[in-house]
Amino acid sequence: MIEIGIIGGTGYTSGELIRLIINHSKARIHSVVSRSKPGKLIHSVHQDLLGEIDDLKFTDSLSKKIDVVFICSGHGQSRKELKNISESIKVIDLNQDFRIINHSIFRNRNFIYGLPELQKDIIKKSSNISNPGCFSTAILLAILPLAKEKLLKNDIHISAITGSTGSGKRNLDTNHFSWRNNNISSYKIFKHQHLQEVKQTILQMQNNFHSKIYLIPYRGNFSRGIIVTLYTYSSFSLEKNKEIYKEYYKNHPFVEISNINVDVKQVVNTNKCILHLLKEKDQLIVISVIDNLIKGASGQAIQNMNLLFNLDETCGLKLKSIRF
Repeated sequence: MIEIGIIGGTGYTSGELIRLIINHSKARIHSVVSRSKPGKLIHSVHQDLLGEIDDLKFTDSLSKKIDVVFICSGHGQSRKELKNISESIKVIDLNQDFRIINHSIFRNRNFIYGLPELQKDIIKKSSNISNPGCFSTAILLAILPLAKEKLLKNDIHISAITGSTGSGKRNLDTNHFSWRNNNISSYKIFKHQHLQEVKQTILQMQNNFHSKIYLIPYRGNFSRGIIVTLYTYSSFSLEKNKEIYKEYYKNHPFVEISNINVDVKQVVNTNKCILHLLKEKDQLIVISVIDNLIKGASGQAIQNMNLLFNLDETCGLKLKSIRF
């Protein structure tokens, strides 16, 4: 049984981690650190877990009797947390601290970018994983097959809408129901931090890519999920592009290619990414949908844990969408 530790236990991603791990057949939670609520019952914060973990409480420090720790304490905090973690313990970091190669090393730890559909075999041999961002996951899964075949020849234009949980539990006006309800807004136009991950990954696969990537992110009036719509030049037919995508993802259990249009509800509460391809003249259009808290965060982290410990990739992640 894999013994689990979680640091930063009160946020949305840690709540999802706990929910998924308590139903994982090969893992169990040993300690959940929250320095703001030590000694409090976990279900007093994550109220959906009432009846699931009645006696488990937050602690103020991490147990040393663990095999892997998930760090969810917030961006910019991971190096501080790692100073007190034994190098024998595997780490899956859900913050953005180690996602960029130039910042991926801390002491004797070399963090690998944890997108399984990009480098599953490398992840399996690693001990330190930097979990990708939610926007970058949805975007990269929409373009990896093109990058692998060196087919990204022109600029990539992206519109992406995320639910309110993508901003975490911070007390921002833009997270409040009264602001989000019946509302939508754009933010960080062409400057979103996840673009660094996207550019880095494309260049890893296609080092002759020198075009621009334009991302317009939107705040949606729903709680969870991301829908990405991107387009770029393609000289191939729609059928040929579909063949390329199906071949690329044939051994990746969480990515599906749909022949009909997709929507966010198809993936909410799952670790899936569903893609839909269209062709308009010389432009290939790809629509990508994920759950930002699962495939975009906690579910992907567990997928990475499964790979680290040589488990079936889908273990604990066979989830049904909340369609209605």
